[in-house]
Amino acid sequence: MGWSSHHPTGLIYYAPQHCYRGYTLTTNSRGGLDANLIDMEGRICHRWYSPEGIGYAQLLPYGNLLIRTAPAEDAGGAEKIGGSSAAILELDWDGNVVWDYRNPLVHHDYERLPNGNTLTLQFELLSREFTQQVRGGMSSPEDPDQMFGDRVQEIAPDGTVVYDWRAWEHLSLEEDVLCPLEDRAEWTHGNSLKVMPNGDFIVSYRLIDVVGIVDKESGEFRWKWGHGQLAHPHHPTCLDNGNILVFDNGMHRPRSSFSRVIEVDPATSEIVWEYQGKPAYSFYSQATSSAERLPNGNTLICEGTPGRIFEVTQNKEIVWEYIYPFFAAGRVQTPGAQPDYVNSLFRAHRYGPDYPGLSGRDLDPGRYSNLNRLYGVSR
Repeated sequence: MGWSSHHPTGLIYYAPQHCYRGYTLTTNSRGGLDANLIDMEGRICHRWYSPEGIGYAQLLPYGNLLIRTAPAEDAGGAEKIGGSSAAILELDWDGNVVWDYRNPLVHHDYERLPNGNTLTLQFELLSREFTQQVRGGMSSPEDPDQMFGDRVQEIAPDGTVVYDWRAWEHLSLEEDVLCPLEDRAEWTHGNSLKVMPNGDFIVSYRLIDVVGIVDKESGEFRWKWGHGQLAHPHHPTCLDNGNILVFDNGMHRPRSSFSRVIEVDPATSEIVWEYQGKPAYSFYSQATSSAERLPNGNTLICEGTPGRIFEVTQNKEIVWEYIYPFFAAGRVQTPGAQPDYVNSLFRAHRYGPDYPGLSGRDLDPGRYSNLNRLYGVSR
């Protein structure tokens, strides 16, 4: 999507008869302090605030919000990697912290399990010997002696680690080669962690173009796919039919950069449904982003970098479109430079009006009338 200072924000298009009605949860991924729940008209109906920052948020079934904070000041270098966070916090409906897990190596994604534990993604420094064996990437004199790898840990409510899975022990040094256009600060860059109905989990590794299903008990991959098909993917999720929905970002794709959303049958590794922009380059997010299948069969797509969220039908018709109007200072790439203000999103989630976490909650947008009016929403 092209961008200019005159680009409209807020609700762009809405075809009520074709949409899955609900409330969409959004937050700026680049240092925002708020998470916003918006209705189909683009109006804020509820807002959470955290002085520690909210890089990503999930609404729990009982109405609390599970968030990932801004990066720690010092995480041994991990704080410089996108998606890094100082903690995972649980906020009640009013924004009070009711649980926390503070670890500067947590990053990107997490999931609250039915048993009350929390599954987390974490960075881990690889040994110097292992780092030397990792293939690919752009070599330079500034390369660290130790790259970061990814691990999955399950954390009990008291902070105890009850499960630990190290990705580098189950990947292939020969096959899972680092993208040649990326530096060698990390090998895999895990960006998604989703639990399947049977307790296994799905992972996504941006820098090696891999998504996969991990057997939780054995630790082995039951399905691993993406080489030659994906380009820096995000957010694989399991659908009710057993297929996997993936946001394929398209960064460093040969010949042309464009994003797409694909549904893959893991039994055959065949793509059975695909959404692209028309023309293809009109839909592109080089990082972040998500796609989730809605109960009515539509797909909610978050084109993260430009802050665009839209809903498409199975026939690929856009029936709802929204541009996030809240900007925050982005990461400064050059020392001394002024930050750019961006409206980037990590993900977006839609919750139906019957979602248990919304039951009995005050979702009157009139409570935020001044804020909605400020951002051009007065319906």
